[in-house]
Amino acid sequence: MTMLEQTSRTFYIPISRLVPGLKEAVTSGYLCMRAIDEIEDHEQLSDGLKSSLLSGVRDALRTEQPFEAITKLFAPHQSELPAVTLQLNDWLHLCPTTALPIVKRYTEQMSDQMAEWVHTGWDIRTEEDLDRYTYSVAGMVGEMLSELWQWYDGTASDMNKAVAFGRGLQAVNIMRNRDEDLKRGVDFFPDGWNLKDMLQYTKRNLKLADDYIAELKDGPAMSFCKIPLALAHATTKLLSVGGNKLTRAAVLKIVGSLS
Repeated sequence: MTMLEQTSRTFYIPISRLVPGLKEAVTSGYLCMRAIDEIEDHEQLSDGLKSSLLSGVRDALRTEQPFEAITKLFAPHQSELPAVTLQLNDWLHLCPTTALPIVKRYTEQMSDQMAEWVHTGWDIRTEEDLDRYTYSVAGMVGEMLSELWQWYDGTASDMNKAVAFGRGLQAVNIMRNRDEDLKRGVDFFPDGWNLKDMLQYTKRNLKLADDYIAELKDGPAMSFCKIPLALAHATTKLLSVGGNKLTRAAVLKIVGSLS
């Protein structure tokens, strides 16, 4: 939970409130994906090494001895990789045994697609390209969460809307981090798009995310999803008037209103 708090203010709060069992599964899944995301976004690693490491994680998770394979993969890069990445095995061990196949499968798939995006230089020209990218790094998170809700207590959900849930949150991040991304030579905005276009894209996906939550039964899944979605809506409004990041006070007020 300490690592989770250090890596995500948005998800730390809802995850920390989850019931035992589901809490460990979602924490595991989130931190596994954060571990590989830190490789994709690393400012010092070459693209070739990023792609190699991400493909290596994919291959390791496909073996019968994934923990040993991951340890061997990261061993030469102890000084370069952040702790959340180096502790990937810890996050896998945290997951309840019966949920581990879900977390492993999505981490493997995301590693594979992230490696491809690094290899192609994050070449996003059209809205279809943007859809593919936001699916690779966030839509899959929505799918994984839906499978974990089903695993825990049989909560059913719409997988297409689950993708929009993740995609909408990622679009908010893309807008917030645009200046930083451009400085490292990456532009996630399709050709000819401006902030208004990305805001419209974000709002379309957040509307589907609203529908996703509305269809969930009362329980931990709904309680969880309400928080990051409310924060995403609030940040979108802030971005539309020239702001960027919600204050801690604003976050606590929003979370408090949902309790």
